[in-house]
Parts: sequence; structure tokens; C-alpha cells
Amino acid sequence: MIIAAPPLSISRDKICFFIAKAREFDVKDVSAGQNAGSNAADDAMLGVLEDNRDDPTYFELRSYINALNQDEQIDLVALMWLGRGDGAVTDWQDLKAEAARQHNKRTAQYLLSKPMLADYLEEALSQFGYSCEGE
Repeated sequence: MIIAAPPLSISRDKICFFIAKAREFDVKDVSAGQNAGSNAADDAMLGVLEDNRDDPTYFELRSYINALNQDEQIDLVALMWLGRGDGAVTDWQDLKAEAARQHNKRTAQYLLSKPMLADYLEEALSQFGYSCEGE
């Protein structure tokens, strides 16, 4: 007997957009600082991959998460947990209940602190039978 995946409060398109942006953020590296001894011409523009306090990708992701309604934010957290192995699709209601219980105004900060966030979300989507391929 095949069990249908439970419905999500956040659309697959929103999750896939978020995964793509999170991948941009994930490739960032620790900043070498202003006195690193190189310039853009010498380092093949690798400086754009440095993690800086004023990173526009971080601010875009944070704004995106903050613009989601509470149910969408809860689903995003529960999806991250599902993708990192904190449960299975059959545990979805429990994951959502725990995410709802812990929900606060720091959801964006919490999610963006997870180094493998995009991978976790992609894995969770696959457990729901969805994919971002071709997006």
C-alpha cells in the first residue's frame, strides 16, 4: 500500500528557489580580510565567494524567510529536520508540531546557520517525491 505524502504549507517552487539561493550562500568561504595581499585581477574574482557581513545573498535569504507566513516557516524548519535525518515522512506531523512549538522570530537566523541547509531541504523534498531538477 502506497501512503501519500502529507501536504506542505509551503510550495515546492518556494522551496526550490530557496534551495538555489542557499546553494549560493553555502559556497561562501571565510573572508581573507582586506589585507589579504591580492586583488580581483590576481585572484580570478574569488573574493565574491568570501563570506562577508554585508553579503547580499544572506540578506536576500533572510528577507525571503522573514516574508514567509508562520506555517511556511514551520514547514521549512521541519523539512530541514527531515532532510538531516531527524525523522521520516511518516513522522511529518510530529516534526511540524515540534517546529511549531519552537517557532520564534529567529527562524531565518536558525536556518541560515545550518551549513548543509540546501542539501537537507533537497533530501526532504525527495522524501516527499519532489525534485527541483529542471527548475
